Amino acid sequence: MVLLMVLQFDIRFIFYLAIIPGLLAFLMVAMVEERPVAVEAKLKIDVSPWQFPISYWKYLLAIALFGIGNSSNAFLILQTGQIGASLTMTILIYAGYNLVAALISYPAGFLSDRLGRRNVLLSALGIFLLTYLGFALSPNIALVGALFVLYGLYQGIFRAVGKALASDYVPAELRASGVGWFNTIFGLCGLVASLVAGWLWDHVGHGSVFLFGAIFAAIGAVALLILVPANVTAPGSRNFAS
Repeated sequence: MVLLMVLQFDIRFIFYLAIIPGLLAFLMVAMVEERPVAVEAKLKIDVSPWQFPISYWKYLLAIALFGIGNSSNAFLILQTGQIGASLTMTILIYAGYNLVAALISYPAGFLSDRLGRRNVLLSALGIFLLTYLGFALSPNIALVGALFVLYGLYQGIFRAVGKALASDYVPAELRASGVGWFNTIFGLCGLVASLVAGWLWDHVGHGSVFLFGAIFAAIGAVALLILVPANVTAPGSRNFAS
């Protein structure tokens, strides 16, 4: 915001400058030394879906149903511009969203340890549903700013708790693969959601994108209630056939 508003930098040049923190982050990760682990690595990558319990796939089915309506954040930004927000205001709103998403991650994990991951995840889907309904119905910039705060809450909770619940369903040696399948399926559903949202945006109306997302958020929440138990037993003490 300082570069854009105070120093009057061109927005394209700011994107070039963003390479610098990206490179610094890369170098910091490269300097990290991994701790030795007790699990022995396989010589061949095993991506077989049959290595996971049925309960894990039930959870991913619920996530996939929700994901079909979870289109790109670009549509939220486009809608913000459509109702009259300036470039500067849009950037400020989106920065606020990212700040909220970052700050809520730790409390979300803390609460999921005590209240149950499914219950906290359900709250995230409920927040998403309210946010998308708000975007579908509200032409007010101030309200859209508040909705982005809610969307940040959803994003921070879902990122932290969604992956944690996926890893809860699998034994220690498969946790990375379990999170990988979670990201793969949710990402593919997001691609489908964005394609559908693009068609709705052009041919039906801008509000239909968010109504579509809200409907599938409700479907995903119901599926989560039906398919996922309130408390997931640790892998070591759970019957994987269940």
